Amino acid sequence: MAAADRSSSIVEYFGGEAGYRCGYCKNVTGNLSHGMWAHSMTVQDYQDLIDRGWRRSGKYVYKPIMNQTCCPQYTIRCQPLHFQPSKSHKKVLKKMLKFLAKGDSSKVAGDEEPMDSHREDAVACSFVLKNESDISQSELKPLSVEETERVETEDNNEEEEMKKEVTVKKVESEPPQTCVDKDSAGSSERSDSAKLVHTTPKPGKGADLSKPPCRKAKDIRKERKLHKLLQNQTHTLEGTPSQVEPQVLLSQNSKSKANQPKSIEDFIFVSLPDDATHQLEVRVVRSSPPSCQFKATFQESYQVYKRYQMAIHKDPPDKPTISQFTRFLCDSPLEAENPPSGPDCGYGSFHQQYWLDGKIIAVGVIDILPYCVSSVYLYYDPDYTFLSLGVYSALREIAFTRQLYEKASELCYYYMGFYIHSCPKMRYKGQYRPSDLLCPETYVWVPIEQCLPTLEHSKYCRFNQDLKAVDEGCIKELGRVRVLHKRIVMPYSMYKKRRKGPSDEASIQQYASLVGQTCSERMLLFRS
Repeated sequence: MAAADRSSSIVEYFGGEAGYRCGYCKNVTGNLSHGMWAHSMTVQDYQDLIDRGWRRSGKYVYKPIMNQTCCPQYTIRCQPLHFQPSKSHKKVLKKMLKFLAKGDSSKVAGDEEPMDSHREDAVACSFVLKNESDISQSELKPLSVEETERVETEDNNEEEEMKKEVTVKKVESEPPQTCVDKDSAGSSERSDSAKLVHTTPKPGKGADLSKPPCRKAKDIRKERKLHKLLQNQTHTLEGTPSQVEPQVLLSQNSKSKANQPKSIEDFIFVSLPDDATHQLEVRVVRSSPPSCQFKATFQESYQVYKRYQMAIHKDPPDKPTISQFTRFLCDSPLEAENPPSGPDCGYGSFHQQYWLDGKIIAVGVIDILPYCVSSVYLYYDPDYTFLSLGVYSALREIAFTRQLYEKASELCYYYMGFYIHSCPKMRYKGQYRPSDLLCPETYVWVPIEQCLPTLEHSKYCRFNQDLKAVDEGCIKELGRVRVLHKRIVMPYSMYKKRRKGPSDEASIQQYASLVGQTCSERMLLFRS
């Protein structure tokens, strides 16, 4: 038993929610989820939680009850390092360039994007306000180490100490379970949930979605020609082919690459003409704790949010209050972390502001985590709807993830929130390829192409087709769950002996099974 250090996550679990209104199918009580209030949270704990299907809205962290909720919400992540923009994505990027260069704001038929852009978590706002914790800050401050040790000595007899020592030795002797992504070989330990499973889809009519799409013969011929050039080049450069760096070969054949597809960066970072009509600047400002830049632009940012909510979501003028805006999109439980090996901006919660000619026209709310950029929400000035800012900002965030990867090699994914197949207007998230969906039972990642056929038949699906596979991060030792009780940090086994009144073991068991063994042993579960 020990006092919590400053980096410990402290959460207050609320249990399963009574049904509330669904923002997708409009069912009055069909949306079901588990929830907890995060008083503070480390970025690693939140990374591990979203890899188990959790999601935050302000400081409220929730997990849909997938097999019961009316519209199952599957965590979706894109792989930015392998992303190539589609024709529709390029269309949006070109439209922005044309607008910036010439001021052309013509609207093309079919350019409209989904009402919620690419961030759907606005529906969580209702239960953010309903479930805000009323626990005083003094109760959340663990006692000093000395005081905790004194209580521990009084509480434990010699026999309990011996049992504890045996348990610790047993756990330490077990090798840690890790899973390293192929793009981050040799990286540090990851959570058990960061796994990718390739399964074979069941045979059916139409194209095999597990295979790459058909390619034109012209493209194949170009690829073969480039490959032949690369082979010839290895014999003209000094050394054997294995000694030649790929970058050297590619630079030697820049002309051959001219016909390759353009990347996002080719559109985003292109130089505008000197007489360009508009100037666009993207700024990343830390929102929690609020930076000076965030404070200086707070009111302007709030006004954009208010206009967006009124025009896009039809909110009445008095609903988008500053208080709601702050709790929903500015407050965050994530602690700011700036390790030397991390990105220059650090980890935590940020606002990515889009400045057009000196004024904010859009804001993307994002979390920068150890393995990903997690998109929270987007709001924009309704006057600029014609620019498809939902799609444009998603592409900018994918490019931003690639930029962060250059400094932090483990940060290589872009989490887009939830994919809701049962809601047609929310299926567009699957257009950012390659992408994976999280299996709601075993918490492994499965390519979306292999998930879609099963989702066509059932709105709730177990994507992992290995029927013997289980949740490897499930709770195995309930007694090791960390509890914060009367400002003292203790394992649940000790808290259980001290607790007076009816047993709360069922609630603790549910909490631990949802957050997993790793998080349950790191985070502090507040108990009054």
